[in-house]
Amino acid sequence: MMHLEFLVEEPSAEAALRNLVPKILGENVSFAIHPHQGKQDLLKKLPGRLRGYRLWLPSDYCIVVLIDNDCGDCTALKETVENHATCAGLRTKSRTNTGRAFQVLTRLAMEELEAWFLGDAEALHAAYPRLSWNLAKQARFRYPDAIRGGTWEALERLLQKAGYYRGGMPKIEVARNVSERMKPEYNRSRSFSVFRDGLLNIPQRGDSPNPSPESSAFPRL
Repeated sequence: MMHLEFLVEEPSAEAALRNLVPKILGENVSFAIHPHQGKQDLLKKLPGRLRGYRLWLPSDYCIVVLIDNDCGDCTALKETVENHATCAGLRTKSRTNTGRAFQVLTRLAMEELEAWFLGDAEALHAAYPRLSWNLAKQARFRYPDAIRGGTWEALERLLQKAGYYRGGMPKIEVARNVSERMKPEYNRSRSFSVFRDGLLNIPQRGDSPNPSPESSAFPRL
């Protein structure tokens, strides 16, 4: 059984992935998720952590780095992550010939993880019934990855307008509530589709037993 090690920015991404990964990959994969204290914390620790993985990573493990673009240069951000992996001696999907096994998959959320939630209007409505059914038809939310000014802020305003979380949106709670109801195959966020397809296209490499929690290099932050 293949095993995935996710390196993510924050606990809200962990909450979402715990629901989404089994929906995308079923029961044929085990995984661990390592949240950080924001984007800069992840980028700061990434070189050392990738070097640590290089010392012990089994052949049926793959590292997935998920990071928000935050209106930045997506090409430059991905290149930064890929360079860290290459310097650590790990093969990335982007720098490995098609069909060959790789050890690191880099994926960006455009511009933030909340764009993925806005990409599934049905899931949002199911989690928060006072939201409009026709959210996906509204011009502002038709292309969730193109929302400017922060998708986190846009989602918070949307929920508050419907009478939820007047004191501030709890990101982990919202991530858990919405991701529980998401249907990965129908999401309108392009960055989510790229993330989903990236997971689905990781080559299967052998059939080894599920790893124990102690086998992970970074069990919890």
